[in-house]
Amino acid sequence: MLRRGLLAWVFRVALLLVLLCCCLSLIYMLACSPRADDSQVPLPRANSPTGKEGYQALLQEHEEQHRHYISSLKKQISQLKDELQERSEQLKTVQGSLEHGGVGFGAGGVGVGGLMGGDDGMSERSRTDLMEFLRSQLSRAEVNAGTKIPTEYAVVPFESFTLQKVYQLETGLTRHPEEKPVRKDKRDELIEALETALETLNSPEEEGNIHRRMYAASDFIEGIYRTERDKGTLYELTFKGDRSHEFKRLVFFRPFGPIMKVKNERVDTSNMQINIIVPLAKRADKFRQFMHNFRVVNFKNYTFIQLNEEFSRGKGLDVGARAWKGNNVLLFFCDVDIYFTSEFLNACRLNAQPGKRVFYPVLFSQYNPGLIYGHHDAIPPIEQQLVIKKDTGFWRDFGFGMTCQYRSDFINIGGFDVDIKGWGGEDVHLYRKYLHSNLVVVRTPVRGLLHLWHEKRCVDELTAEQYKMCMQSKAMNEASHGQLGMLVFRREIEAHLRKQKHKTSLKKT
Repeated sequence: MLRRGLLAWVFRVALLLVLLCCCLSLIYMLACSPRADDSQVPLPRANSPTGKEGYQALLQEHEEQHRHYISSLKKQISQLKDELQERSEQLKTVQGSLEHGGVGFGAGGVGVGGLMGGDDGMSERSRTDLMEFLRSQLSRAEVNAGTKIPTEYAVVPFESFTLQKVYQLETGLTRHPEEKPVRKDKRDELIEALETALETLNSPEEEGNIHRRMYAASDFIEGIYRTERDKGTLYELTFKGDRSHEFKRLVFFRPFGPIMKVKNERVDTSNMQINIIVPLAKRADKFRQFMHNFRVVNFKNYTFIQLNEEFSRGKGLDVGARAWKGNNVLLFFCDVDIYFTSEFLNACRLNAQPGKRVFYPVLFSQYNPGLIYGHHDAIPPIEQQLVIKKDTGFWRDFGFGMTCQYRSDFINIGGFDVDIKGWGGEDVHLYRKYLHSNLVVVRTPVRGLLHLWHEKRCVDELTAEQYKMCMQSKAMNEASHGQLGMLVFRREIEAHLRKQKHKTSLKKT
């Protein structure tokens, strides 16, 4: 009886072992079997004409493909680790600098793809928090779905670009509808987006197609991009497909990081005296008007320097700047037809720093009051004309003559080109020198600086380039496009009004 029970127990154990071996074999076969793929050729049957030799050849081919694929993945992983290590060190450096007093911090973004791997320099919690933030930025942006927009003015338009040109909608009278990107940061940004798209298209795992073709920059057709200031930049790039009617479209998003405090400082402007330099030849009536405003806003004292030579704006400003003693002198280069407020003078003090920043404000240029108000008798006093609207003037974004900078920076940069005679050119020359220096150029519209309208005369003594600039400035100073259109089509408008008046009189009768 005991022997029979023992035999039954042994039989059960053996049966369990057999079942366990079968399960393990099945799991092993499922794990080691190659995955099916539309591009793969079906395995031959055991009794097919190829037989064992064909099966072994196919296995060898797949093994070679997997070996190449694994080698490519290892190479990409190695590159990602290097990039992540570099970014981690940069992040530590920035954080350390901010904690020890703060340094200048440029605006920028972080690509989502570059944050997917591991990084020994960043904790798991930090990586998780960062990825959650990037995902939230992506979900807030108009990438996969639109958002309700209150008016047509709230739409953020896209700009388009090709390999050669950028087509833009930025406002401003000097903006061209198309241009080659001359700013290095804009060039590098678009090139980076294009290179990222090509890397994605040519990656080994792209669509699992082993026999794919390699994409090049010549396959790029066009891209569009736009930046939402609180979210990031969206890029959509289109490439040629395998057939004439097929295209490849890639979408990338560069999320902006959270706001970081860089500096918190107290600025005392009580001892920052501004020295206004105004070059002048003739134009006594305008000078009288300027001095009236000067006495009201900023009058302390003045110095008159007379030059008995042909008028040159650049020479006059250069002589005035060098006449002051001491380098720590704040200068405001101004013209006699400029109206400024005390608020602007504060902006001048705050936006210029010796050895660090120069201030190039964009002033508001007044249209011809005779055209704006319809009749010379209806023109109000100057103080009532200083209204910033599209029908009263425009932002003079092509002018660089009004600027605040310290004398030391002006001297170190080389000052004006005093060989330029007459009107225009010297201000652009100085502005470009600052752009090529290490100083920050602050360029922004300001409401307290206005250019009063005056009739502009372009004399024959100007060079061809100066005369062209003068005439362009003259054409822009008269009135808005709409107002000029009303003048051009005045006869048609009057004829329409007469017809309407005639119809009204017929109805009454």
